[in-house]
Amino acid sequence: MAKDRSGGFHPTKGKPSGGRPEGLGVSTAPPEEIEEFLDRTDQYVQDDETLDPTVPVRHPNRRTGGGNGSSRKPNLRGSDTTIEMATAPDVETEPEQLPDLPDKELFAELAGFQSDCCVTIYLPTHQAGVEVNEKHDAILLKNTLKDVAAQLAGQGIETARIEQLLTPAYGLLQQDRFWGRMEKGLAIFIADGYFKYLKMRVAPQHEAVCQKRFYMTPLIPALACKTYFYLLVINKQKCKLFRADASGMEPIEIPELPDEMLDVKRLSDKDASTFRAGVSSGAGGANFHGMGGGNPDHKDTIAVYFEAVDDIIYKEVLHAENVPLLLAGVEYLIPIYRSVSDYHNICPESLTGSHEHDELHHLYAQAREIMQPYFDHGLDKALTIYANQSASPLSSSVIDDIIPAAYYGRISHLFIQKGTHIHGQFDEMNAKLDMQESGQESAEDLADMAVIKTLTQGGDVYLLPEERMPVPSPMAAVFRY
Repeated sequence: MAKDRSGGFHPTKGKPSGGRPEGLGVSTAPPEEIEEFLDRTDQYVQDDETLDPTVPVRHPNRRTGGGNGSSRKPNLRGSDTTIEMATAPDVETEPEQLPDLPDKELFAELAGFQSDCCVTIYLPTHQAGVEVNEKHDAILLKNTLKDVAAQLAGQGIETARIEQLLTPAYGLLQQDRFWGRMEKGLAIFIADGYFKYLKMRVAPQHEAVCQKRFYMTPLIPALACKTYFYLLVINKQKCKLFRADASGMEPIEIPELPDEMLDVKRLSDKDASTFRAGVSSGAGGANFHGMGGGNPDHKDTIAVYFEAVDDIIYKEVLHAENVPLLLAGVEYLIPIYRSVSDYHNICPESLTGSHEHDELHHLYAQAREIMQPYFDHGLDKALTIYANQSASPLSSSVIDDIIPAAYYGRISHLFIQKGTHIHGQFDEMNAKLDMQESGQESAEDLADMAVIKTLTQGGDVYLLPEERMPVPSPMAAVFRY
């Protein structure tokens, strides 16, 4: 290796001037740093021509940017796939999947579980894309399990027991099919001989909590997902019905629907109701009774067709429903459908335009924007109640008031800011509240306990971002008395 006039070192001459350099040499470096560079090189090579086989190397043809040409930034802390998995042999605990939409009974069951060691993990996950292909979610869980193991060790839990607890979770890491069928989030509940998980339709914040009961507050949005509505895309071809909730939308297949307006025939000028006689096919199509007789104009023909569609949808789906039906279609078609529909809860607003060829996520985003007040109705009502009671003793944003009230079943509406943790103990017998540091062995998450107590005693809980809280406080409540 030669030195130039400034004292810098260069590879020996004769090496190719372009393309990939031969060997594992170093670039120009100041003389005082050359020894440090050589020592660092020795950590990654076996000799001058051979890279150490234990060094992870990405494929040279890997994708390095997103679809818009920008570089993709790693969104995982320490996505190191070389972490050792400390597993225990002969662990018989099998992972059990819970319903994606938990009810209050399941919430109460999980909240009531107690042990000296309960681990709760919440992960945001991906349903498709490069993150699924590159196993970002599995890597995030793997790194989270490493953090959990450190937390448990810091609490004095012996290594063998930690391995017993976490072995079923490490088993999930090997299941590609499991990670290829994710929702927007994953919640995992771990204790001795206990491993349950649910795939959340709303993405939670990434958290891992080790305490004497499961951490329940992030499940509040999953409980709220039971609010839903229907979307009907109408046009002169086959209409489409969808069921949508706070997290997404899916189509409802109704084979009986006519494929197009011309499949609907008038058979009588006396029967104003519509029904289908036979199955649509290329030989004559489906037959429906319809409105009036003679030779109807174009508007009347559309009305007969929509009445037939409405009859089938009502019979197959909507007859037992009371939720809103949102109509989507070209503007002049909306009032025609309204005039013939038998369903009692059609939204006064509609999604106008041609939407029969919209992608599902795009169509849902537009419908969700219109229906946002429907999803916010309960929250808006609760915020109004809080505002009306703000000058009375029936509301408070003081933690020292809210925690005891939750334990004694006094809270009707509880507002809690996302990510809130309040550690301490509450003595119900003596009504004594003691705030503590989170690291203390006796400390509980009192904010989470307030959520659990309120929900299991018939109150309503709203998990909100800071900007939507009724007052600048991590907690606020309306009291029953």
